[in-house]
Amino acid sequence: MAFEELLERAGGMGLFQVLQVATLLLPTIFTPFHMLLENFSAAIPDHRCWTHMLDNGSETSANLTYEALLAVSIPPGPDQQPHPCRRFRQPQWQLLDPNTTAANWSEAATEPCVDGWVYDHSTFTATVVTKWNLVCDSQGLKPMGQSIYMAGILVGSFIWGLLSYRLGRKPMLSWCCLQVAVAGTGTTFAPNFLIYCGLRFLSAFGLAGIILVLSTLTEWTTTRRRAVTMMILGCTYSTGQMAVAGLAFILRDWQDLQLATSMPLLAFSLVSWSVRFGASSRRWLPESARWLIITGQPDRALQELKKVARINGHKEARKTLTIEVLMSSMKEEAVSARAHTSVLDLIRMPALRRRICTMLVVNFSVQLSYYGLVLDLQSLGRDIFLLQALFGAVDFLGRATTVLLFRFLGRRMTQAGSLSLAGFCILANALMPQDLQSWRVAFAVLGKGCFGISLTCLTIYRTELFPTPLRMTAEGFLQSVGRLGAMMGPLIRMARQALPLLPPLCYGIIPVASSLVLLLFLPETQDLPLPDTIWDLQGRRSDATGGHRQEAVIMESTWL
Repeated sequence: MAFEELLERAGGMGLFQVLQVATLLLPTIFTPFHMLLENFSAAIPDHRCWTHMLDNGSETSANLTYEALLAVSIPPGPDQQPHPCRRFRQPQWQLLDPNTTAANWSEAATEPCVDGWVYDHSTFTATVVTKWNLVCDSQGLKPMGQSIYMAGILVGSFIWGLLSYRLGRKPMLSWCCLQVAVAGTGTTFAPNFLIYCGLRFLSAFGLAGIILVLSTLTEWTTTRRRAVTMMILGCTYSTGQMAVAGLAFILRDWQDLQLATSMPLLAFSLVSWSVRFGASSRRWLPESARWLIITGQPDRALQELKKVARINGHKEARKTLTIEVLMSSMKEEAVSARAHTSVLDLIRMPALRRRICTMLVVNFSVQLSYYGLVLDLQSLGRDIFLLQALFGAVDFLGRATTVLLFRFLGRRMTQAGSLSLAGFCILANALMPQDLQSWRVAFAVLGKGCFGISLTCLTIYRTELFPTPLRMTAEGFLQSVGRLGAMMGPLIRMARQALPLLPPLCYGIIPVASSLVLLLFLPETQDLPLPDTIWDLQGRRSDATGGHRQEAVIMESTWL
């Protein structure tokens, strides 16, 4: 592509790209903190009904042990532990008789926890669940809150995808970090669960913008280094998954945990805004030159390219990079800017229509199964800290091996293979007997690692399928549909009581089916430059640098 020529004139890959990646590590590592926070901040501790005899010190009998008082106050639950949602109306003293049968207590009258609950604080001192009593009849409010959060990311992906073309990448990143930080901090002061959910929605709305900007980081990288760059950010995301387990282990109060995950993004936002309005020499996080060219701002694009060349130590660029060279190289991109591309272009061209429809299916299936797995830690074991750290570690290994898989399999086969293997792991986990918990956890961890590969590949693959004017718009639509799948994950789990195998079967079969769709309808993009215009997909480029890409597009058009 022509822009890659300009990037090579600015020094190619150098110190600037290193600084850019290092700068974006902070928002990248804190993204999973907010996504997975409620695994800990909304954890459900062991609980039972409050009773006068057990919890009113003045009525406690000194002649009876705590276990005896518990037996006459709380009926046993299905697992023979104290029932979490029922209590005896009156103490059942006959249950202290060793000859008492099950009928003596099963016929006793019970009632709901009308006086509240007593929670086990040995793991967490306070959670969202304990603050607003989201248990028993109100236990459905927790998954509803998770769905509201995913709805915020869904709406945010759609809105930011449309606004990014007008606002640009840099101001969008700064604003979204500020929004996530302020809304996340505000949740700690929420007076009720409704306001808490509203603030979480706003936080998710901003987080969607951060994810969109991070996914387009490849615009400043060359074709050969694009996969490595995204792999680094993917491994950073995995590190964040491990780090959230460590932070939650240290901070056992949900409000402290929420503040600790929000304040760093506030600092990043303030620094990025000060850099934005500071002196030119201090602006080391520039706007996307691709975006500036496409939106008809070649002068600003030239300034950014020269800045990159200066940081990369390419002194000759001051003479070789001129507005004439830029306009000559990016002639078709400038024409594309005047063409005023719209969202309808995603479905107007047959090639784009085939790509967007296929990627919608893939994104939906990945998000549905992924969040169905990672937001259900408490069903996999008691030590959720260890499980989360284990999930992060295997995710790191999966993402780190993605570049190696690219070398042998390419984008298309890596995406399809990892997605189908993740689905098979979920199916194996579902069919494994419940008493073989170690095997079930092993399959879940392996499936998580495959999802790590799939998500890393997907981030790179989908940016290579769409031209620059529509890349962010397509990204917004794809992430919106993906978040719709993430919203449906908890809803499917609600059917577990009636149909225990339905959720895991859905989580397993859907990714396998979508991998087949991907193999049928999407092309390989390995080692091909990013398309700068819609025309690049139609094989209209005639310059020498676009020859290989033109040949690929023409071959693609013959079967699309």
